[in-house]
Amino acid sequence: MCGIAGELRFDQQFADVQTVAEMTSAQSRRGPDGEGIFSLGSRCFGHRRLSIMDLSQRAHQPFIDNVAGMGIVFNGAIYNHHELRAELTAKGYQFISTGDTEVIIKAWHAWGAKALERLYGMFAFVLWERDSGITYLARDRLGIKPLYYTLNNDHLRFASTLPALLAGGGVDTSIDPQALHHYLSFHAVVPAPHTILRGIRKLAPGTVMTVHPTGKCETTEWWRLDFTRSEDDEKRSFDDWKEEVLDALRVSVKRRLVADVPVGVLLSGGLDSSLITGLLAEAGTPDLRTYSIGFEAVDSEAGDEYHYSDLVSRHYGTIHEKLHIPAADLLRELPDAIGAMSEPMVSHDCVAFYLLSQAVSLQSRVVQSGQGADEVFGGYHWYPPLMEIGDPDAGLDAYRRVFFDRSHEEMRALLSPEYVLEDASSHFVSTHFAKPGASSVIDRALRLDTTVMLVDDPVKRVDNMTMAFGLEARVPFLDHELVELAARIPARHKVSNGGKYVLKEAARSVIPAEVIDRPKGYFPVPALKYLRGEFLEYVRDTVDTQAARSRGLFRRDALERMLLAPDDHITPLRGSKVWQIALLEAWLQMQGV
Repeated sequence: MCGIAGELRFDQQFADVQTVAEMTSAQSRRGPDGEGIFSLGSRCFGHRRLSIMDLSQRAHQPFIDNVAGMGIVFNGAIYNHHELRAELTAKGYQFISTGDTEVIIKAWHAWGAKALERLYGMFAFVLWERDSGITYLARDRLGIKPLYYTLNNDHLRFASTLPALLAGGGVDTSIDPQALHHYLSFHAVVPAPHTILRGIRKLAPGTVMTVHPTGKCETTEWWRLDFTRSEDDEKRSFDDWKEEVLDALRVSVKRRLVADVPVGVLLSGGLDSSLITGLLAEAGTPDLRTYSIGFEAVDSEAGDEYHYSDLVSRHYGTIHEKLHIPAADLLRELPDAIGAMSEPMVSHDCVAFYLLSQAVSLQSRVVQSGQGADEVFGGYHWYPPLMEIGDPDAGLDAYRRVFFDRSHEEMRALLSPEYVLEDASSHFVSTHFAKPGASSVIDRALRLDTTVMLVDDPVKRVDNMTMAFGLEARVPFLDHELVELAARIPARHKVSNGGKYVLKEAARSVIPAEVIDRPKGYFPVPALKYLRGEFLEYVRDTVDTQAARSRGLFRRDALERMLLAPDDHITPLRGSKVWQIALLEAWLQMQGV
């Protein structure tokens, strides 16, 4: 796990080594174990290393293979690198390291871009060919690892984080109105290739960009999630699906033990992290460490789920650590958590993951986490209403009712006139729903949530907050084989009985029933939903700064009404609309935009 950066020039000029060094240095927290720069005429590449596989200097990056005539900077983990290494060795390739980075180069040399289909894991890498001058930017199937870029006629720059590109300078930092519409509709999700800043883009999951020395760029989708089912899929019994899910999850969890350091678990006490813990214990993981976090309650809303995490920890005899955060500490750490965000993210989980990662990093360097199960296995409460929509053409309105934070009419009343465009978010969902490979409304919603909303909310949140402390988080529910299997399971088996039905039933042979049958919980940080006291003052101070007033994104009269009664402005999915606005403004100010 690491941070990567670089510059590719198209104007016959040498790449700016100092700029790449600054972008690389801006990502030092992602890679505390080493730094490297490699420059080759019009191309320069930087890397910050977090040592997880092959802890020696042999795996130092940028990694150059003079025999193959290639080099790479890589962020991620390839879980099947041992198997690929054996296959490539049989083909005559020789290796100087024992990690996964060199395997990618050899695989690309052997199979070209088809090598991507052989990689099991999470990755964002930039690989270049010495002789052709061609450079490839690639991202994993489900966007677990990020890759941002800025492009003009003279150059392309890339980095693992958006702030690293800002550190390189020369970026158009004006607000992208379409991205702003998405941010305020999809609880801060801005789908690729957009970001909130007009001059910075991100590579979409499951895509590879080919960059020629002339500046010509070609982007190709190399993986797509398909919800098409065979006749056998439709006929297969629920019990058969249940067994297949458990078998696939066992494989996924075991894959994510591949490391040269111990692997722990972020244990919230919910079904997903508890099942991961149970499967790791079942696999005989020695001295398994688990970690939980809690906050102060607000009104009647609890701030922790220790009862369940304690139950799971006792059941499996893990080495368990609980972290309780007083409200004063939460407020004090809030600016640093916002500063760790590559893009503004409103989820209350962000600060929780930031503080949890800070504590966990003192004991562990790799953890498994339960993100993705709700999207992949239909666990959210907005899915059952979509099961009842038989007409696919009615899908957009149905999804908009259950998922959008606000209507386009409310958007028009909130935004300053120059930022009001057409209903960009409805158009995005409509276009995504129309893609082939999912025929029902519920399947289209599950596909959208798995491949877009999940990527730029929970997955990005976990990457940003853990990597702020050099902690690698692995997400077994996003193993692509498990995700592809889940897509083939008829939606009724997933959404029934309160959601995640097939996963819950599969879990019964592994974890205590009390955890499975408990009411659904979330990573609770109630102080950021119900803004009171110092938290409300923080919000007021943020949106009342001269920077915020000069930026003028929002109508002041609408904003003042919201600040007078923040509890009256809660989204359908129970998030704070006031916090959305304050978080965006705080992030922009922190990034110097």
